[in-house]
Amino acid sequence: MTVGDIVSATHVPDEGPLAVGPEAARKIEGRSPWQLAFERLRRDRAAAISLVIIILIILMAVIAPVFAHLTGHGVFEQFRDTGLSVDGLPRSPRSAFLFGTDDQGRDVLVRVAYGARVSLIVGVLATALTVSIGTVIGLAAGYLGKLVDTVLARLIDVMLSLPFLLFAISLASVFQPSLTIVIVVLGIFSWSSVARIVRGQVLSIREREYVEAARAMGAGPWRIMFIDILPNVLAPIIVYTTLLIPVSIVGEATLSYLGVGVQPPTADWGQMIAEAATYYSVAPWFLIFPSLALLITTLAFNIFGDGVRDAFDPRSDRQMG
Repeated sequence: MTVGDIVSATHVPDEGPLAVGPEAARKIEGRSPWQLAFERLRRDRAAAISLVIIILIILMAVIAPVFAHLTGHGVFEQFRDTGLSVDGLPRSPRSAFLFGTDDQGRDVLVRVAYGARVSLIVGVLATALTVSIGTVIGLAAGYLGKLVDTVLARLIDVMLSLPFLLFAISLASVFQPSLTIVIVVLGIFSWSSVARIVRGQVLSIREREYVEAARAMGAGPWRIMFIDILPNVLAPIIVYTTLLIPVSIVGEATLSYLGVGVQPPTADWGQMIAEAATYYSVAPWFLIFPSLALLITTLAFNIFGDGVRDAFDPRSDRQMG
């Protein structure tokens, strides 16, 4: 036996820091990008805490009638004798009214709970409308190209240049203000950002092999857009959706604060804040509780949206243990 044979027989492959065992390799190969994103999101403490807060807010909105039943205070019920002082001012928080009362003697706790319903409904439905419009236009502009892309791209630029709040107030003022009008107004004036993001993503992948293969097999443009391309641009759409919900909630509260959104006596956080503006010095609780509800809700959605964005970011610095 030669020296070379001895060295070959006893040589152990050098496993550097990047080497992985067969079991670890199988685990890595078995994880899709969606699974990896979920793992990153699950390990994000801030996102997890914000998700718990969002669930609690949703729960509060769902069981708002339970609050009304337990307290014995209807959402529109006015307590002129027990809910207002002798001077006609709101009552401070106490056992009968945990969050105090408003200027009409109504229970602020019950109205805050019912106000969560309005904010969440508008936030979800307006965002769904926005994302739907923006996704369709973005797909069409990015894939069809040429004249279609030119026209739709200029339309997106025009929508982005419009002063959102001014036109939203104008449109809401023309029609009878209602929950439906608020949702439609927010959806119409917010889709352009989604369309621009989707268009950019589609432009970067429309010439890839799987798209060319679908085209060679005779697939039509709309099938290619929604079956082959859309699943590959879902990640940024999902990220933007989570970040758009709090924007829609704030937009609804702003319109209601200005008097062109949800109309009284419907419980609404923006409307409650507007009503409390003249009482903040003598009844600060009337302003504090709906303001805190709006702040906590939008902050929780924003933090969760940031977590979703980081989870889908392939350049994330977080390590998968």
